[in-house]
Amino acid sequence: MNLVPPMDAAGLTQAFEAFARASDELTQAYNGLQGQVSGLTERLSLLLAALPAGVVVLDGAGHVEQLNAAAIGMLGQVAGARWETIAQRFEATETPGEFAVPKIEGDLRVSVSETPTETGGGRIVLLHDVTDAWRMRVEKARNERLASMGEMVASLAHQLRTPLAAALLYTGHLANAQLLPADRTKVSERALERLRHLEKLIQDMLIFARGEALGRENFAICELVRELAHTIEPVAQRRGVVFDADCAAGSCKLFGNRKEISGALTNLLENALQAVGDGGRVRLTALQRDAEAVFQVKDNGRGIPVEMQARLFEPFFTTRADGTGLGLAIARGVARAHGGEIALLSAPGAGTEFTFHIPLLGTRAEEAA
Repeated sequence: MNLVPPMDAAGLTQAFEAFARASDELTQAYNGLQGQVSGLTERLSLLLAALPAGVVVLDGAGHVEQLNAAAIGMLGQVAGARWETIAQRFEATETPGEFAVPKIEGDLRVSVSETPTETGGGRIVLLHDVTDAWRMRVEKARNERLASMGEMVASLAHQLRTPLAAALLYTGHLANAQLLPADRTKVSERALERLRHLEKLIQDMLIFARGEALGRENFAICELVRELAHTIEPVAQRRGVVFDADCAAGSCKLFGNRKEISGALTNLLENALQAVGDGGRVRLTALQRDAEAVFQVKDNGRGIPVEMQARLFEPFFTTRADGTGLGLAIARGVARAHGGEIALLSAPGAGTEFTFHIPLLGTRAEEAA
């Protein structure tokens, strides 16, 4: 059995000195690390303060743990508040991922994204102020509409002159005392028909000029399809057209201007009825595809010549004698005002299909994350 010899006084002194040196080195290393952490913390604070984007740090329970100056400017001093409560102030806009935040000086537009933290179950919410970009988009769209309106002034004068001249002609006949009652009734009906055509032209023009989708609400896609079917079925029966509608969107809801979307789809359906005539078939389908609501209007008519397809959405371009040429332009404007678009698929002899698709938007910021 080996026994460790007892350490003499000199050995103990050396051991204590080595321990003291190691302790000093550890203390210096710790102080150095503390300094580095302090420096990094200061740099991080300066970086967060300088960031133009809002940064909100949430703890595992969803409470605001920290936020930078930009976030305070957007939301106010909300440290300690629940993010779910703050997000209820956010209102969905026509652009996916963008929300309006009500403020005293006017609504603020922000894009919201979330990233989970590596530990603690927290989250980091990034808020980007896109108000200026949104205003530029609105102004650009307005300028484009004004440019289109400037180009269509001459065409509008012609469009208004024709039904107005016909209405004046018919009403002039009514002043003839020798006109028989039956002929007077017929002339009155024709005059009213031209005046209604003139009224629709002006109404379509106002809708196109406004170009904005106001009064948004949540409504069921399938409910809208049923409403459109009730409107179109009697018209299709009178024209001898087979019409059917199908909705595969379940209980999915859409956030937008119901009246304008319904009007845009009605324009597409009326065009389809005109294209097929007696014995034709028109079908309306609706479905949810990814994060979009998709409406398809398909007919088995003669199709649209390729050279005409590029001009179909131009204001006042029409192939019908009684058409205003604004229906498709308005429909596309409604789709774009909701962040969507209209696509056309057609070939001579193979029918035509219009696809009207717009994004499904949530009503709260957390639904976009």
